[in-house]
Amino acid sequence: MDDKRRSTRVLLGQDNNSLINLVAVNVILFLILKFLFLVYQISDSDMSAYYRNVFNWFTLPADLSKLSTRPWTVLTHMFVHEDFFHLFANTLWLWMYGYILQEMAGNRKLIPIYLYGGLTSAFLYILSYHIFPQLQGSLSTAAFFGANASLMAVAIATTTVSPDYRIFPMINGGIPLWVLTVIYVILNFIFIPSRDAAMYIANVGGASLGFLFIYQMRKGNDWSVWMNAFFDWAKDLFNPDKKSNNRKTKDEFFYKVKGSQPFKKTPHITQQRIDRILDKINQEGYHFLTDEEKDVLKRAANDGDL
Repeated sequence: MDDKRRSTRVLLGQDNNSLINLVAVNVILFLILKFLFLVYQISDSDMSAYYRNVFNWFTLPADLSKLSTRPWTVLTHMFVHEDFFHLFANTLWLWMYGYILQEMAGNRKLIPIYLYGGLTSAFLYILSYHIFPQLQGSLSTAAFFGANASLMAVAIATTTVSPDYRIFPMINGGIPLWVLTVIYVILNFIFIPSRDAAMYIANVGGASLGFLFIYQMRKGNDWSVWMNAFFDWAKDLFNPDKKSNNRKTKDEFFYKVKGSQPFKKTPHITQQRIDRILDKINQEGYHFLTDEEKDVLKRAANDGDL
């Protein structure tokens, strides 16, 4: 197994894996809503009560007066799925694009892109209902939900990072990622209700955000920094007993004499050193490792430490 594949395997096994966390939130929220749906179905013949009292409090209303009473829906709407097949399809797309994005750009870009895409699409969805006269007639009942726009951001961002990434390599050397993305975009827009122009605009907004995120990152403007810093702060806040890593690099190296050159110092690969490199892969991607770090990872693999 080469270093690149090995780093990807380690990535998916790491704690706080962004891809697994996103999938888990979508699935758990779906199960909670379905459980409450069954409760209402058993106890109340009027199922409109479920949508009025439960479901609508997780979806994003286009009406600003309703939004003011449930502002959290700006976030929750992008994790809500009413239909199992909708959830299943989105989970498959999220897993594929999220896996590739983590491999190419590291673990700490996926969630920010997902959230940015959802927030951008939410803003454009609400804006559309307030500026286009043909939509204002259904303003009071319009609601936006689903991971589609967030996934659009992830898909376009991943494709922008590596458009020629090959999937299904057993088929004539593989299919370029950009081809699959074209198919995904077409399918995504086909299933949008033809009369809801706001959803088209929202999905275009999500796609545009994905491209802009990578474009700005390449210019040195990483939009994920503040968000990841907030996540780290929140994690530390709820884990006060977490040990801080204040040890210096030189304290993690032990030297041993080896071979016919007794005065040549060869760094002993400690578990702390390996963990530090794996954390860097997890956060930034394998391609950001230095040659020395790649060499350490390779020697650790040969010694059986990985």
